[in-house]
Amino acid sequence: MIHNNSNIKISIITPSYNRADELPFLIESIERQSLKLKNLELIISDDGSTDKTSEIISHFSEKTSFEIKYIQQKNKGPGAARNHGLKYSNGDLILFLDSDCEAHHDWLKNILKIYKDESFDAFGGPDGSKNDFTLLQKAIDFSMTSIITTGGIRGHGEKRFTNFYPRTHNMGITRSTLQLVGYFGNLRHGQDIEYSNRIRKAGLKTVYIKNALVYHRRRTSFKQFFKQVFNWGVARINLAKLDSDMLELIHFLPTFSLILSSSLIIFFLKIGFSISKIFLVFFTPLFFLSCFGSLKNKELKIIPLLLIIIPIQVIGYGTGFAIGFLRRFILNRSEATGFKKNYYK
Repeated sequence: MIHNNSNIKISIITPSYNRADELPFLIESIERQSLKLKNLELIISDDGSTDKTSEIISHFSEKTSFEIKYIQQKNKGPGAARNHGLKYSNGDLILFLDSDCEAHHDWLKNILKIYKDESFDAFGGPDGSKNDFTLLQKAIDFSMTSIITTGGIRGHGEKRFTNFYPRTHNMGITRSTLQLVGYFGNLRHGQDIEYSNRIRKAGLKTVYIKNALVYHRRRTSFKQFFKQVFNWGVARINLAKLDSDMLELIHFLPTFSLILSSSLIIFFLKIGFSISKIFLVFFTPLFFLSCFGSLKNKELKIIPLLLIIIPIQVIGYGTGFAIGFLRRFILNRSEATGFKKNYYK
């Protein structure tokens, strides 16, 4: 199928909740796209923000070369906000970009090239960090995307250990996919994975576009990051309850790592290891992994942060996963939610 990029209508949907400080980066990144399109709209679906989001949108609406649609609803969660945006979208191709992301200047160009050359029903792309990100954001990015941490578990990148499920920080579908698959579900977390799973089950063509890069600012504190990965651990169990195909053995790895580490500590203490020796057993591989992350980012100062971030990710995700598994598979209780109150604080 050949598509005429000059005539195709593009809708970019961004759910937003109190992200007035980050939306300018996203909007400016769309304005700076190397491929200029006449039929491009950015839909900011406001999920009940109480900050200056409306003022920011009003300011930019008068300056951009594309249309900005600003729609509002009471706070219902990101999935509901995306669905609200879908109802207002006119695009033949519908792209999802999170409010804490900004697109590489060739993002649209590279997406439409694959759409023209290969055609697809849905796509997903990578996320990364920029030079102007904080060291903490770069550390979180490495921990989230590296193949030797959890990038492979998340199905991120070309090298992965699990099935690839596009996620809405960088994802797109065609209008016909929307008509066939419908809207996002009601999960608070993981609703994009569940949606991608429905696309797979429908037998539609999903591609990974490696050069459709977005820069992901992610969480900006250790506490926020812990809450996020904890909720993702819980979400994986909720997803498994909907469809067991969304739970693979590798998803148990962080929890198994926590159990193994605890067992080893107890064993070492019983055979007389000192605390300093036990510390070295665990610190040494973590240190080398952190050094690898610093080489990738070309930042020596990132090492101390990685020494904290990587354990936070394993502990947070593994604990959330274990609690969710116990609640839903052992105790047969209702859906677990994880952190909800003050989730963004």
